[in-house]
Amino acid sequence: MPNGIFISYLRVSTARQGQSGLGLDAQRKAVADFLTGGNSTLKAEFLEVESGRSNDRPMLQEALAACRLHGATLVVAKLDRLSRNAAFLLNLQEAGVKFIAADNPQVNEMVVGILAVVASEEAKLISRRTKEALAAAKARGVRLGSPKPISREAQLNGVRMSLHSRRQAAEQWLRDMKPVAEKFYAEAGSYLGAAKLLNKKGPPARRKGQWSATQVMRVLRAG
Repeated sequence: MPNGIFISYLRVSTARQGQSGLGLDAQRKAVADFLTGGNSTLKAEFLEVESGRSNDRPMLQEALAACRLHGATLVVAKLDRLSRNAAFLLNLQEAGVKFIAADNPQVNEMVVGILAVVASEEAKLISRRTKEALAAAKARGVRLGSPKPISREAQLNGVRMSLHSRRQAAEQWLRDMKPVAEKFYAEAGSYLGAAKLLNKKGPPARRKGQWSATQVMRVLRAG
């Protein structure tokens, strides 16, 4: 049974389908049926009118942003509602958002499993080549010693990479959060009012805390 917070993404290929509900009602029902029975919350629904062959879909990007902000899983009725483009699905994984298809909940694990097998085989090849290179070097009389301790410079580089990664995550959160904060600020007319609305029905503040007027102001004034 599905548990957690979910964001629904529905897609139809033409405006006529969107207006008539053709295919849309079936997708919505499939998602609702999938979420029934578990401890799940459907936080929001995003509808896109776009061909499955196109990777330029603003509503999907909004859905992904909402997933990141709420710590939610993107749910679709069928996998082809996301895309028929395999490269796009790999890019979706890199977006840092979990996703699941109601018609086949195991498809996500299957995709990850395939990628893991490929990565494992690559690791084996690298290991084999390394051993062969070391054996060849030893045969030539090259002295193979113990690895040197990690240098101070290498340690500092590791710290810099960690800081860079955290900075990127913070910048991504700001990009996702700013339009949401602007919406609530426009509705409330003040930083304090926006904070109250966000605490009531919006995504949590950074590090899952409560919103304050100062935090809303900082988000809105961020570059």
